[in-house]
Amino acid sequence: MKKRFQLVVLFMVISFCSIINAQVKMNFKFNTPYGENKAVGKYAEINGAKIYYEEYGNGEPLLLIHGNGGSINSMGNQIDYFKSKYRVIIADSRGQGKSEMKTDSLTYVQITKDWEGLVNHLKLDSISIIGWSDGGIVGLEMGISGKTKIKKIVAMGANLRPDSTAVKDWAVKEVSKHKKEVLLKIKEKDATQNWNVEKQMLGLLGDQPDIPVTDLAKIKAKVLIMAGDEDIIKNKHSLEIYENIPKAQLNIMPGETHFAPASNPVLFNEIASKFLSEPFKRPDSNWTKWK
Repeated sequence: MKKRFQLVVLFMVISFCSIINAQVKMNFKFNTPYGENKAVGKYAEINGAKIYYEEYGNGEPLLLIHGNGGSINSMGNQIDYFKSKYRVIIADSRGQGKSEMKTDSLTYVQITKDWEGLVNHLKLDSISIIGWSDGGIVGLEMGISGKTKIKKIVAMGANLRPDSTAVKDWAVKEVSKHKKEVLLKIKEKDATQNWNVEKQMLGLLGDQPDIPVTDLAKIKAKVLIMAGDEDIIKNKHSLEIYENIPKAQLNIMPGETHFAPASNPVLFNEIASKFLSEPFKRPDSNWTKWK
C-alpha cells in the first residue's frame, strides 16, 4: 500500500480498506461492488474532468460525498442503508477513485463546483446531502454557494479551517510532517508514485478550507452537524459551526470517532436517517418563550 495511504489515513479518511486498528474497526466489504459496478457506473464531463459516479435506488435524490483520498466504496455502508429509501447518487470526487484530476491545485471550491455540475448534469431539482469529512466540507460549501436547491445537509466531521483552532493539534502536526516528506520526494524526482497528486491531496488537508464563519449564515438548508466525541475535529469547532447556521442541529456521538460512518454505521445511519426523514425542529429550553 502506498505510503501516503498508510500515513494520512489517521487524519482524514484515506485508503479506508487498509485500516486495521484495535480501537477503530471499519467495514468496507459489501455484496455490491460499489465504485466498481459496471452495471451502473457512468462518467460525466464536469468542469473539464471526467467524473465517475454511480446511482442506486429510487425516490428523492440524496448525494453521498466521501472524504479525502476516499472513493465511492468508502461510503458503502451508507449506500447499503439509504438506497432503499432514496435515489442515492455518489461520485468519486475529482482526482480520487476513477475521477480525473485535471488540475495542479485542487481546492474544495473546485470539488464543490464539480458536485454542482453533476447535479445540473443529472437535472436534479432539489437534493439532500450526506457528507463525511471533506464531503461534509463540500456539503457546507454547496449550502453557502446557493447554486443548488438543497433541502437538508448532514455534515460529519467537517471543519471551516485547517489549523489547531478547528483540528486536533496532533493531526495538524501529522499533515505538516507528511507535506514536507512529499515535497522532498518531488525535489528528489522520486518516480515511485505520483507525488504531485499526493501534494494536492495533502494541500486540501493542511491548507484548506478557509470558510469565514459568517458565510454559514448564507445556508438556507436545514443542517445536522455530526462528529464523534473523539473526532479529529475539535468538539468546540463542531459547536461553532452549529451555532452559526440558521437552521441547524448538533449531534456529538458518544464513544465515537471521525470514522463512525464506517466503524458504527448502524448508529450513524439511524441518526442521519431520522434527521432527513422527519420535519426539522429547533426547540428551545427557554420556557419563557413557550406558548
